[in-house]
Amino acid sequence: MAENKRQSDADTLVAPLDGPVPNNDASNTEKQVQYTPPHIPDGGAKAWATVSGSWLILFCTFGYANAFGVYEDYYTRVYMTNKSSSDIAWIGSTQLCLQFVMGLVSGKLFDEGHFHVTVGFGSVLCAFSLFMLSLAKENQYYQVFLPQAVGLGISLGLLFLPSIGVISHHFARRRSLAMGIVTTGSSCGGIVFPIMLNKIFQRSGFAWGVRATAFVVLGCLIVANLLMRTRLPPKSKRPPAPPPEFKAIMTDSAYLLSILGAFLVLLGLFLPIFYIQLFSVVHGLDGNLAFYSLAILNAASIFGRTIPNFVADKFGAFNLLIPCSAITGALIFAMFGVKSSGALVVFSILYGFFSGAYVSLISPLIISLSNSITEIGIRLGIAFAIVGFAALTGTPIAGALLTDHLIWWRPIIFSGIIVLSGSAVLCVARAIQVKRKGHSRV
Repeated sequence: MAENKRQSDADTLVAPLDGPVPNNDASNTEKQVQYTPPHIPDGGAKAWATVSGSWLILFCTFGYANAFGVYEDYYTRVYMTNKSSSDIAWIGSTQLCLQFVMGLVSGKLFDEGHFHVTVGFGSVLCAFSLFMLSLAKENQYYQVFLPQAVGLGISLGLLFLPSIGVISHHFARRRSLAMGIVTTGSSCGGIVFPIMLNKIFQRSGFAWGVRATAFVVLGCLIVANLLMRTRLPPKSKRPPAPPPEFKAIMTDSAYLLSILGAFLVLLGLFLPIFYIQLFSVVHGLDGNLAFYSLAILNAASIFGRTIPNFVADKFGAFNLLIPCSAITGALIFAMFGVKSSGALVVFSILYGFFSGAYVSLISPLIISLSNSITEIGIRLGIAFAIVGFAALTGTPIAGALLTDHLIWWRPIIFSGIIVLSGSAVLCVARAIQVKRKGHSRV
């Protein structure tokens, strides 16, 4: 009896996420209807422990990446004065790119049931890379680039996607809310790490500033590995199930247009996140406030990553993501009006809220386009690998447009237009998904 129940539970884990597949090919539909809808608990001790562990992962991954604006400012003015802002931006953008591109590897490993091995190895590499970065010498570009761009980028990529994907094993109806809670970890990291780095850089220097954050990251990752649990057994122990239909995935027009839209938005999204502190210092705004501007932005994104996600569970990810991305694009143009401390605070709060909402909603949106729980990893992996190249090139393009003379209007116009263009493409993807589903709650 118990054995039959285990078999039944395992069967349900490969079922479609949202009932029958709308209109892929007929053979794919025939393969899927033999599975009953998955039993996903939408709560419980293991589910919320996993949310807590994933929160800590996001705190250490995107949270640390969100602090790169401090590094950009410190490297430009103090630690690597022999390099241009564009050269320095390549460090952060390469890290972000690898964080997304490595999703192809971590997504495949996640789908095959190697969740704990992937996250464990990524944790070790992350801590090691930070401690190596603390040994980098002044004006030695390669000593910074290798651990911060390459080492951290690979490790964060191994950690990020599995920690997002595993939430779908525990939540269905409240998936967007659970993921929104998880992504607030990156906002909190974006508050804690910039303040830590700014304070310790000033008091104790670069090495101990990085080292202190490395100890925090190491402790959080150890706890995260102990908390998280997956509900899928290793692939070898699962009942036979149809593999993800790669051809169907790569011909899914709503999915492909969503990736294109996300690519364009991400190409311009990080301009304020990477450059807000330097922008504030150069424009002669209050010195202390300039150092806290990035922390304020990330604090506001906590609300952006939870409130819209809660609403998205009722009205659909597309319906929330598109207006949030469009407002984000419009706010980039608002940088022209940031000429006082009050304006800086207002801009940081608004940009943090709406850009945070976009970042937290893109994963639930991609997952909502999946036909089965077994293809979540590959869909997320492909999407993140492609948009990773936007993260790679976006801020260096902005840095090149900025030039050593700090001509701010060029990167502002480029980033604003490209984000609004991505929002328009996402509108087309939504229209296709609405037609496919037969209702507007997408």
